[in-house]
Amino acid sequence: MAKNLKTVEPTELATPQAANPMQAAIQAGASPAELLQFMELQERWEANEARKAYTAAMTQFRADCPTILKTEKAHNSTYAGLAGTLSQIKTLMSGCGFSHSWRTQQDGNGITVTCVITHSQGHSEETSLTAPPDTSGSKNNIQALGSTCSYLERYTLVAALGLTSSDSIDDDGQAAGQVVARITDEQALTIHSMITDNDLNLDRFMGWIKSSLKVGSIEDINVNAYPHVLEKIKTTIKAKQNADG
Repeated sequence: MAKNLKTVEPTELATPQAANPMQAAIQAGASPAELLQFMELQERWEANEARKAYTAAMTQFRADCPTILKTEKAHNSTYAGLAGTLSQIKTLMSGCGFSHSWRTQQDGNGITVTCVITHSQGHSEETSLTAPPDTSGSKNNIQALGSTCSYLERYTLVAALGLTSSDSIDDDGQAAGQVVARITDEQALTIHSMITDNDLNLDRFMGWIKSSLKVGSIEDINVNAYPHVLEKIKTTIKAKQNADG
């Protein structure tokens, strides 16, 4: 005699007692057709659980993550390099279940680097940035590509993890006993994105901040000059749009 099977509704499976939808469906004696439906529900359930685990782990990571120390030297300043940044957070990342990787793609004159942050339960999120090859100085073609890739790897990691770095101290400020507050990595990323996204001349911009702000890199810009820099970029974008139009 065939056993009467109880019809299993999805709402019956969404209980704290059910380990997961498929297990609950099997235990309830679901038919093959019902199991097929619950396979799809199982996939959604697992994806949601993985996403929740990722969010919880990222919240914990950002709560525990220290301010990244700027250990690399450039001109008369310091900055947080990629290797130095990773050395300061790799143990915390691993403890929170995170790993990272990058994908690189070149389309015409644009190089796109995507940072992928993956949690141990399977959920991952991506952050991408695009920029042209860094032809400043006397770099050859390969060096120009490598420079841009390194730059974008650092900034996509910073953006994906929400990292912040400590203010650096320049020689004049140190001698005077004063800390010179420079813009954050997020603000530097905003400046770089505005320039590259609107096809502005990066070398010309670097020349402007060197002559006007007396700094040798975007990261060296004084935080008090940040609004002025943004206004300068916006004015340049508007002038370019009027010229193109």
